[in-house]
Amino acid sequence: MEAKKVLITDTILRDAHQSQAATRMKFEDMEPMLSQLDEIGYYSLEGWGGATFDSCLRFLNEDPWERLRKLKKYLKKTPIQMLLRGQNLLGYRHYADDVVEKFIEKAIENGIGVIRVFDALNDPRNLETSIKAIKKYGAGGKCVCEAAISYTTSPVHTTEYFVNLAKTLEGMGADNICIKDMANLLLPFTAFDLVSKLKAALKPETKVHLHTHNTTGTGDMLNLMAIQAGVDIVDCALSPLGNGTSNPATEPLVATLQGTPYDTGIDINKLLPIVNHFNGVSEKLEKEGVLNPKVRKVDINTLLYQVPGGMLSNLMNQLKQAGREDKLLDCLAEIPQVRKDCGYPPLVTPSSQIVGTQAVWNILLGRYKTITAQYKDLILGKYGQVSGEVNPELIKACTQHGEEVITCRPADLIAEEMQTLTEKVKAEGFYEKEEDVLSYALFPEVATNYFKWRKAQNKGVDVDMAANPNKVYPV
Repeated sequence: MEAKKVLITDTILRDAHQSQAATRMKFEDMEPMLSQLDEIGYYSLEGWGGATFDSCLRFLNEDPWERLRKLKKYLKKTPIQMLLRGQNLLGYRHYADDVVEKFIEKAIENGIGVIRVFDALNDPRNLETSIKAIKKYGAGGKCVCEAAISYTTSPVHTTEYFVNLAKTLEGMGADNICIKDMANLLLPFTAFDLVSKLKAALKPETKVHLHTHNTTGTGDMLNLMAIQAGVDIVDCALSPLGNGTSNPATEPLVATLQGTPYDTGIDINKLLPIVNHFNGVSEKLEKEGVLNPKVRKVDINTLLYQVPGGMLSNLMNQLKQAGREDKLLDCLAEIPQVRKDCGYPPLVTPSSQIVGTQAVWNILLGRYKTITAQYKDLILGKYGQVSGEVNPELIKACTQHGEEVITCRPADLIAEEMQTLTEKVKAEGFYEKEEDVLSYALFPEVATNYFKWRKAQNKGVDVDMAANPNKVYPV
């Protein structure tokens, strides 16, 4: 491929602290550096979506919509990027089309300039509504539609599979195609092959964007090989919250490419004061106990078991609660079988939690003696279509009481929700703006608790409520 300038998306405002510090960075930690970040020359700054929405409401007593508007006040040159889970939006179930469309309308209206949208099963049907809405409300250059392929490895997930999926998403209207390597399973030479074939198959104007982590220690090599294959954009995170379970660090890549035909054009000297600031934020998060230094170490278990860091933590917690931490290796060994039985879904939210929990139950109670409701729904097609073949015996077990495997797009079975949700939020006295309905749609209990806190703070009716942001109030 002909050498060309490489563009960088920095994730310091979202995925970096989601990966290392449970998404606990507050807006006040970001604010001092936003104007300087805006001057760096990034392709985009990822600052919203993913788990930030839930975390703002649940732990930080911040309105995520207000955070977005504040980010936009400072980031005038650099597009704000967000991560969206397709029909799941930022929650953990499928939502009606009218909720999905309204959410995207409001996200763009409030300042989002790039939406990276993905589906946990790589089912294009679960991206139809999102892509159409992004193209509708982001027309005229307001917002880039970046459709992601969730990268994974299995007998059915070949390079040809991913290239065909990318062409399908491009045909649906995607401006960019993102290789979303959330578990750092993509290896450098495979990345060279995949990027080369994507660039050959896609339109010249379609940008290819690589997202990986450095969990297994291969992230920097992966980025370099992808760059040589012609990738247009790579995700990085400033070093205070880079590497380990986070994305490869920004500064080393900028330095490596400086003076080459791939030169990013970013001045490292401009990064230094920003890095110094976030070093302080990182130290603060570590003192608060939300950033464990272990997340910065290389963990080869991800390659051995295909288990992302967050999934591994959840697995260990489940076993700890059951008093069976001695069964961790057995559960890790069970995960590949459980994943195969349900058609090889990529292990990303929510499928990673579904597969991991079923593996724990299999080890503790006996293989498929009990099937979780979520795993059953996955087998029945309620999350979408998987790429591999589902174990016929599991289908039989999950349909023995008259249930049926659905073959339609799951959202086709969901009635419109916006009007009912709006009436409910208004009836409870929490409605201030249309965005409140969307917050409630995604996280009813968490949003209600936040609304109560907001009302107490605004009215001054309960000093204790307003003064204790971590207090949990009855729903």
